Amino acid sequence: MLRFLLNRITQIVVLLIIVSIIGFFILNLIPGGPLAQYALDPGMTQDDIERLKEQLGLNRPIYVQYLDWAWRLVRGDWGHSFRDGAPVLDVIGGHMFATLLLMGTSTAIAIAVGTWVGIRGATHRYSTFDHVATIGAMIALSIPTFWFGLVGIYIFSLQLGWLPAGNMYTVGEESVLDYLHHLIMPSIVLALVHIAVWSRYMRTATLDVINQDFVKTARAKGLSERRILMKHVVGNALLPMITLAGMQLPSLLTGALVTETVFTWPGMGRLFLDSISYGDYPVVMGLLMFSAILVIFGNLLADIAVAIVDPRIRLS
Repeated sequence: MLRFLLNRITQIVVLLIIVSIIGFFILNLIPGGPLAQYALDPGMTQDDIERLKEQLGLNRPIYVQYLDWAWRLVRGDWGHSFRDGAPVLDVIGGHMFATLLLMGTSTAIAIAVGTWVGIRGATHRYSTFDHVATIGAMIALSIPTFWFGLVGIYIFSLQLGWLPAGNMYTVGEESVLDYLHHLIMPSIVLALVHIAVWSRYMRTATLDVINQDFVKTARAKGLSERRILMKHVVGNALLPMITLAGMQLPSLLTGALVTETVFTWPGMGRLFLDSISYGDYPVVMGLLMFSAILVIFGNLLADIAVAIVDPRIRLS
């Protein structure tokens, strides 16, 4: 286990360095750079632009800027926002709860619904339910997330008036119920694609376990189908799903970006788009690194969890 962790930590460090280099240099290749919005201001002279570049350190070679940023990052200084001068960690922290709440809720919905649909589809193979679930999964995987969001807003907000069209809470009426009321639609929209993926994988994994010899032996001993399913099938079928949960983190973050934009949800996805539009590169790089760390450690935890649950797997 110790050797595995040391190897993975080394890989994580190398991967984060590669991600930071690619992200930093791509951002600096964007036309206009972080001072593009100032260049459009008729009151700004070229001398003013040059003075800002010097103050922000943007007049230095790009590799020097990167090394300076990376050294400060290692020491815990993620820089300051170009927009208001606030520390990047404070800016990200102010939006982190909203994104984690949305991702956590949608993940719980996807796992619960996707697992049930997958198991029922496998145990009732080629039934009407199985065909409907398959068609529904294909539709969910084929249509963009933002389309589901817009349709949901039109039906449940504009036509029926059941759910709010956006934001995280109603100003002046903040409460747990109000938060939940605003959370329902964006969490379900974000979960749709993951329900489809989870259900198809769970169906395949369940069918694979059902055809194993130990299940046939349990059935030959006279055990009920329900007991076989709960005691022998579900536990073994869920093992590959742990790895899938770690693999879905990148798509969850991507989906959260789209969902937060559609529903004006004040999370990190919306902050990312706003920061790119404004040219707030320190915040964009901070979000990029935070997302990379979240995805990498999520996959690491998934690997460790699989090894703990299944003693047949050795980490090396």
